[in-house]
This record gives sequence, C-alpha cells and structure tokens, in this order.
Amino acid sequence: MTDPRLPQPPAPDAGPAPASPPMAADSTDDAAEAARLAALRDLDLLDTPESDSYDRITRMASRLFGVPIAAVSLTDAHRQWFKSHVGTAGREIPRDKAPCAEVTAQAGTVVVSDLQQDPRFSDSVLARSGIRFYAGAPLVTRDGHTLGAMCVLDSKPRETTPEERASLRDFAAMVMAQVELEHDYGRRDPLSGLPNRNQFANDVADLARARPGVPRVLLLVSLLDPARLQELVSVMGTRCIDDLVQASSRILKDRLGPGSSAYHVDVVSYALLLDEAEAGPSPTVMAELASALAVPVTSSGIPVQMMPAFGVSPFEVGAAAAEDALRTGISVANDARATGLDSAVYSPASDTANRRRLTLLADFGDALARPGGLSLVYQPRIDLRSGRHAGAEALLRWRHPTLGDIPPAEFVPLVEQTALARPMTEWVLGAALDQQLAWRARGASVVVSINVSARNLEEADFLPRLAAHLARRGLPAEGLELELTETALIRNAEQVLVQLEGLRDMGVTIAIDDFGTGYSNFDYLRKLPARAVKLDRSFVSDLGPDPDARPLARAMIGIAHDLGLRVVAEGVENQATLDVLRAWGCDEVQGYFTGRPMAADALLQAFTD
Repeated sequence: MTDPRLPQPPAPDAGPAPASPPMAADSTDDAAEAARLAALRDLDLLDTPESDSYDRITRMASRLFGVPIAAVSLTDAHRQWFKSHVGTAGREIPRDKAPCAEVTAQAGTVVVSDLQQDPRFSDSVLARSGIRFYAGAPLVTRDGHTLGAMCVLDSKPRETTPEERASLRDFAAMVMAQVELEHDYGRRDPLSGLPNRNQFANDVADLARARPGVPRVLLLVSLLDPARLQELVSVMGTRCIDDLVQASSRILKDRLGPGSSAYHVDVVSYALLLDEAEAGPSPTVMAELASALAVPVTSSGIPVQMMPAFGVSPFEVGAAAAEDALRTGISVANDARATGLDSAVYSPASDTANRRRLTLLADFGDALARPGGLSLVYQPRIDLRSGRHAGAEALLRWRHPTLGDIPPAEFVPLVEQTALARPMTEWVLGAALDQQLAWRARGASVVVSINVSARNLEEADFLPRLAAHLARRGLPAEGLELELTETALIRNAEQVLVQLEGLRDMGVTIAIDDFGTGYSNFDYLRKLPARAVKLDRSFVSDLGPDPDARPLARAMIGIAHDLGLRVVAEGVENQATLDVLRAWGCDEVQGYFTGRPMAADALLQAFTD
C-alpha cells in the first residue's frame, strides 16, 4: 500500500518521444490546466531564491548522467522557470516548444536523443542554443498535478538506458519529497497556505548565497493593531481571525506576481519579499494591496474591516540577517500605527532607537544579577502643614557598563512589558527595605514609597512575597507605601481590587500615582483602599505662570479630598507653585525645589537636620 502523504509516482516511462504529434500542451483541457497552475502557485515555488536543498539534487543528476546541464524546471503559464539549475546562465525559457512542457503534458518521462532531429523541438530555444540531448521525468504532486520536470541536457546526442531513466525518476521523487517537506513540516502555515517565517529565513539565506548584495525590499503587512485583534477574538471568537487570514492570504496570492514572495510571519501579519525590478515599486504594490484589503471580510454573517498598516524596509541581501530584516519591517509597521499613518519607511534613526531598546532589554537581566548594576536614590516628600519630611520615594537608577546612565523613563516602561517586571520589582523591594532597616538601626524611621506595575498586581503570589520581605527584616508594613498608576488599577479591575484589599489588611499604604492622567473613573477609585493620590506633574508644573492650569489642578485636589485621600503634588519646581498648593490645602509636595533625588546617606542627613 502506498503512503498517501508521499508524492505520487510518475506515469510509466514514455520512452523516446514519438516523431510528429502536435504539442500536447496546446490540447490541455483549460480547467485541468487552471487547476495545475493553481497548485503550482499555492506551493510558492515560482520566483523564489535558489536553494541548496534543490541544488544538491541537480548537481548529483549532472554528475550521474555525465552531462553539463541539469535543472528542476517548473511549467508556468508561458514559461519554464528553473527552481534549480546547473550549467545554465538564466532561470527561465519560453514554454512554447520546450521539452519540459511535453513532460508536464504527458505526466511521464520524455527522452529526446537529438532535439535538432525532432520536428517538435528543432526550432526550440534549446535546440537553437546548441542543446541536442534531453531527458525529463515529471514532478507530480500528491493530488496528481504535474508541476514540471527534473531534466538533464547535453550538447551531444545520446541514448539512455532503462537504469538511467529509473534514476531520473528517482531524482524527480527526491525533488518532490523536498517540496512536500517544505510545504508540510514547519515551513508553511496550514491556515493561510503561505510559507512561514522559518521558510523566509531559509529563502533569504539561499538568496544571500546565490546573489549576495542584490537589493530587496521587505514589505511588512499588519492587518490589525493588537488591541483590535484582542477585541475581535473576545467578541467574535478565533473563527473571525481564521476568516481574515484566509481572505487576506488569497488576496496576496492573487495580487502578487513575479519578483514578489509572501510569507505568513505572525497571526495577522505578512512579510513580502520584493524585487522591485520585477514586482514594481513598493509604493505601487502597497497601494494595490491596501485597496484590495480595504474590502470588509464577512465572518459569521458580520462584515469585519481590516485596518492594514505597512512597514517598508529596504535591505541588501547578505548584509543583514533575515531576522534583522523582519524585525525592522515589524518595527516600521508599528511606528506607522503609533503615528496614525497607513505606512512608514525604515530610517536608520528609528532603527538605532529600536536596537537600543533591544540592547537595554537584553542587558537588564545582567544588571539585576551584577552587584552595582542597579541602585536606588530617594526623593523626599514634605508635609506642607508641618514643613517636616513625610517620607521618601525610592527611584531606580541603572548605570549601563557601556551606555552610561540610562533614564528610568526609558528603561522602566520597556522592562514592565516583559517577564523582567517581576524580578525588577523584587530587586527594588529588597534594596529599599534593606535601606529602611539600615535607617532604623541608626534611629531614623522613614516611610518608603515604591512604584509597582500592573503586571505585578496580576501575580498571584505578590502579597505573600511582599509579606515575606517584611517578615525577614522584621519591618512593619505601615512603613511601606506602594504607588500604582490609574491605568494599572483599571486593568483587571476585580483582581486588582482583591490584591489591594489584601495589602490594606496587611497594613501597607496604597497611593494612586500620576492622578488625573488615567481613566479617572471616580466611582471605581472611591472603592479602592487607597490613602493618597499623587497629583501628576503635568497639573503642577504650570501653576505659577499659567492661570488657565489652576482650575483643573484645584478641582483635582478637591475631588481627592472629597474621596478622603491625601494629596501629594509631584514636580514642584519653584516657590510660586509651592505657595499656590499650600493655599489650596495640598497635603504634601515632592520635587526639585523641595529636594532632589539623593543617596540614602544624604537623605538621612536631610531628615535629621
């Protein structure tokens, strides 16, 4: 019994070709030929880079037959295109009067001892170029479609033995085994039918070996922004995404021609590898695709609108790894979305910034593990009624071994989007509580505020870990304040509320950071077990010179007091601002005017003065 997963065996050996029948391709049934061409294009073999996987087979065939020319020849609508070739300069010839087209038509082995003596081929491109001998075995898919031929050619007439013809069929089977391997096992997305990012990497590597230095353009097509994708899955289910992928991949297959290859590289993202000399300018390709993708896709009877964003990343083959080309394309498409544009083009400046971000993320783990890589400074908070110090906020600092001091506003948001958010918070908690213990040993009781991310609040063991930190040092929970942004509090609101109630019961103080910049859902905020809010510096910095900024800031202070919360104003930079805040009943202030971030010893000195 034959294995249905393997390529079908070719038809019996056709032997030497008959002398005078008309070209079989001319009489091919239109529907069958259309199905054959569709099968060929669905495999995405045409106009792809040369590949060592196929070149090894053609080299072996050339050596075994002792001929100068061997090729894997695919029969397209009007051409024979060579996926692999030995001994030829070009990669295609016309289909008309090509012996490989006869192999495709017969779906069997064709042997022509002397092309120049055969009336079907004597006026062919091959015969006119001096080729005399031809032998080709069909490349047949599991569905019975003949894609083309595995062929060998010579400039001298010759005959073949039955053993040689059997070997040629074996080489054809090897070619099809490679085709099926790439198509089915880790190289092709089963939903879209397009090659995946693994195949993209292989194709770019093959192209780099065959044609190093040639220019190419990576056009990244992102169908939906992440928030819209999540919304569709939540509302309509994953079937909706499947429908979008199937519809969009069919558009790509139908619209893209020679000089362009499409790859399915993410859930709703594609990478197009363009040779603009053949495919046309990337803006033209992009405009045609944007128009086609603008048509809504019906899923479960509901029209769903795709919102494609394009990232254009020109590169030189061999000068950059495939993964780098893909990374820049994705980054540029994300930049387009972030700026509200439909497309963006790679620029060295934007890529330098992205590479810096990647470097920071890659190196932050080392900073956590290396003594002296990270440190804390402390910015004092002043009670406006008493004028005394009310506590201090612990601020993380990072001195990179080669990049120098990295601003927290640059690295903290990056880290909070990754799994490093947990160890970062652990490090800050440990270092701040160790310092608090050291201050207590010197007779100073300092309330310390620490920033906590939304990701931390989603950790089921966050409370017991925090309790363990305090217990190990014998520190009271009342000496610790955790600052959380409004956005973090709104995210997974029910789970966050449970965590906050546990912190309150433990005795930890909760403060809402950057108050006024988030959702400001006051009904939700009223339910939170918070004791303080930190008025964002955007409301504070212009209070002195800008009268228009005053009503909103004063209203925010009033709302917070009505909710029973203490108000801490951040970003106080001058006496005028301090006077206004004191007059409005603000409880505490923090800023460069009242105290810059400082080392632990300097803070202790300031507290005892």
